[in-house]
Amino acid sequence: MHLGRPSPVFLLTGIFVILGLVWGGFLGLRHIAGFGSVIDGFENLSLDWRYAVAGPRAVPRGVVIVAIDDETVRQLGVYPLPRKELARILRALAAVDPRVVAMDIAFLDAGQPEADAELAAALSATKSVVAAIGQFGRDGDDQRRHSDDLALIPAPSSILWPIAEIRGAASAGLVNVATDATGIPRFIPMIYRDGDRIIPSFALATASAALSAEPVFGPDRLRIGTRRISLDQGYHLPIHYYGAAGAIRRISAARILAHEFAAEDVLGQVVLIGATAVGVGDLFATPFDRTVPGVEIFATAISNLLAGDGLIRTPIVRGIDATAALLLPCVTILLMAMRRAVAGLALAGLVLVSWGGFACAAFLEGYWLSLAVPLTALGPIAVGYGAARLALDRYATGRLTADKAALTRFQSPVLLEYILRTPGFLERPVHQDAGVVFLDLSGFTGLAETWGPLLARDLLAEFQALIERDVAVDGGFVVSFMGDGAMILFGLPKPRPEDAARALRSVERLHASAHGWLGGLPPEAGSRLSIRIGGHFGPVVASRLGPAHHQHITATGDTVNVASRLLEVSKQRQCSVVVSAELVAAAGLSESSNDKTAGVSAEVEIRGRMQSLRVLMWR
Repeated sequence: MHLGRPSPVFLLTGIFVILGLVWGGFLGLRHIAGFGSVIDGFENLSLDWRYAVAGPRAVPRGVVIVAIDDETVRQLGVYPLPRKELARILRALAAVDPRVVAMDIAFLDAGQPEADAELAAALSATKSVVAAIGQFGRDGDDQRRHSDDLALIPAPSSILWPIAEIRGAASAGLVNVATDATGIPRFIPMIYRDGDRIIPSFALATASAALSAEPVFGPDRLRIGTRRISLDQGYHLPIHYYGAAGAIRRISAARILAHEFAAEDVLGQVVLIGATAVGVGDLFATPFDRTVPGVEIFATAISNLLAGDGLIRTPIVRGIDATAALLLPCVTILLMAMRRAVAGLALAGLVLVSWGGFACAAFLEGYWLSLAVPLTALGPIAVGYGAARLALDRYATGRLTADKAALTRFQSPVLLEYILRTPGFLERPVHQDAGVVFLDLSGFTGLAETWGPLLARDLLAEFQALIERDVAVDGGFVVSFMGDGAMILFGLPKPRPEDAARALRSVERLHASAHGWLGGLPPEAGSRLSIRIGGHFGPVVASRLGPAHHQHITATGDTVNVASRLLEVSKQRQCSVVVSAELVAAAGLSESSNDKTAGVSAEVEIRGRMQSLRVLMWR
């Protein structure tokens, strides 16, 4: 079966669907593999927008910060705090039975032996965790040189551990924090790789101590006791922030030293000790605040681990992102193909907004779906397709306008618009009543012989333009110009009750216009030419005739034959116009009326027809 040549829109749509699959698949695979790119900046910005939409959320009870704040530094008059003062803080906390005490402080250098021993004893008196620091060099920071499952786990080139006495009294975890380009930590690694060893992060060591369970790692997840935590690639925990600085409860270390705190504020809590004073300690930005102390970043991550409310961005979630990057451009292109270019771009915008709304709704449930990857896949493809469709539509509109202008030279304007809207017009013959008018320029053959072909052609062109103009006024359709004559039909594209009246008015109009035109010709032409018009009304068969590749619209039947033969009657009776009584009656007039249609009535014989016909004739 011959299906025909595909349309330009079909080909363009197919090309862009393929481009969408290739581009979306490329971005999706990179996203699944965890490769960074310039679109990460937009993704992080979109995540901040989602935080702004969602707003702060309630902080679960379980983590409290003992802040080495401005008041503490002012009272003690020194920073860093002496280790004996830190030991006092530890003993005061241990007295009210905290769940675990984690010190965001790295004791890398030995101090006074007595102070170190006192601090170590205080650490041993309660479950405790201290900080270690990983150092990353150019080689050590290359995490993709491995091909095993641990390839995305950070691998420091060296680790700075607390002094032996402190390390022997407490657990240790790495406190390294990486940020994005805006200074916001988005992830906390749960583990680090040191050769063949796995080192826990400060947050994981603290959570494990709090739950009294060793962490167990599985694909994309972590289990600590009964807690199951979903993780991103390389066992990274996406941080789910609670609010601005101070969202996690703080107690000044000065109040602890003065024993001016309520026991229930510490009882059973994970207590983090760290610096919040101005000008000391690390400061980071978050989606809610531009200056947040590092200890609060870790407090947030530890709370996420204990409450299980961290952001969920697992490989499955990344797979959803990749699937969206693959399908959104293709679906959008297919939808745009059903509309015009401008409407298609609006539809693409609707798809974009819909995915954004879906991602925001998912964020409220704790899922981090990517906005950047699917929209980067969708944007260029949709814009490119929209621009290409716009250009194609403009080209097609220009072609259509040019084709229409060309067709008006070969087809009646009355039918052209209808045929363009209804290509199936008259594919099957239609039986209907119609007014049929024939017109002839008598004497033209002899004149053409005298004038020559060029002047005769110009004269005939003027005559045919006059016919087309007058017929169009009454809504008629010039079926054909036959040499120096014409066949005119009233009843297409659709029959109307006033077709007979319109045909009769057109006969009168043509008669008057033609005689006026003849009067304006040079005497040698006007004296040799005359007009004959015949009109009839009755049933015809309107149809297309001709081969499939070249058809023309016409009407056939006895009504057409009679109208044509009336020109012979006009010649025989030496009158200008002969119309049938049926046409006059169908127009709602009578033969004896006093208007311009009145003329001599007679019963005439029609060549080739058995029955005579009653007609009206006038000069």
